[in-house]
Amino acid sequence: MSRPVPPPGPRILVVEDEAAMRIALEDCLRAAGFRVLSAVDGSGGLARAVAEKPDLILLDVMMPKLDGFAVCAELRRLSSQSAILMLTARGGWEERVRGLDLGADDYLVKPFRTEELLARIRALVRRRERAETGPRLLTLGEITIDLARQTATRGGEPLSLTPKEFGILRLLADARGGAVPRDRFLDVVWGYAAFPTTRTVDNHVANLRAKLEPDPAAPRWIKTVHGVGYRLEPSES
Repeated sequence: MSRPVPPPGPRILVVEDEAAMRIALEDCLRAAGFRVLSAVDGSGGLARAVAEKPDLILLDVMMPKLDGFAVCAELRRLSSQSAILMLTARGGWEERVRGLDLGADDYLVKPFRTEELLARIRALVRRRERAETGPRLLTLGEITIDLARQTATRGGEPLSLTPKEFGILRLLADARGGAVPRDRFLDVVWGYAAFPTTRTVDNHVANLRAKLEPDPAAPRWIKTVHGVGYRLEPSES
C-alpha cells in the first residue's frame, strides 16, 4: 500500500538581489518542506507577489532601484495578505520600526542562524493560518470591518485603517471578549522583540479608538483592562 502524499507546504517568495544569498535561502527552504518562488530584484518581487500571492515573502531591504521598504509599502497598499519577513544587514532600530510600520510582520538582521529564520517563518505561517480560521467580519455600530481582506467601511463609505490597526482588531476579535495582554499584541502584531515598551500598543489603540469610537475618551467597544491590556466588546444586537 502506498503512503499518503503529504499536503504541499506553504509557498514562500524569496526577493533577494545577491545571488549567493538567494540560492542559499532557496535550498534551505526547500529542505524544510516549503515551496519556493524567487525574484532577483524589487520590481520582479512585487510583480510576482501580486500575481502569485505567496503565503510568505522573504524580502531583502537593500536592493537597487526599488528597495524592500518600497515593495512592502506597495504590497500593503494593494491589500496583499502575504506575510512579510524583511531581511537586512543593517540592524538599527529605526529601520526595524520603519519596516514594521510599513506593514512588515517581522524583521531579521543578517547574519542570522538558519534555525532562527525557520522558526520565525513557522511562527508567521501559524499566525496566518489562525487568521484564516478566525472571525472574518466585525461589526461596531455602523462600522463593518473585514478582517481577512483588511477593508473597513462606516455607513458604506471606506474607512482607512493601517495594517497594524487591522492586526490589533484581529487579535481582539480572536479573543472573543477576553482580555489581550499588551505583550501579546507586541508578539503577534509587531513580532517579538520589535519594541522595548508596551507604550507602542497604547498609542496605536488610542489612534484606533479615534477612528472607530463615537467618544474615544469613553470607549464603547475597545475596553481597557487595567493592568493587563484590552478587550473587545462587540455591538449589541
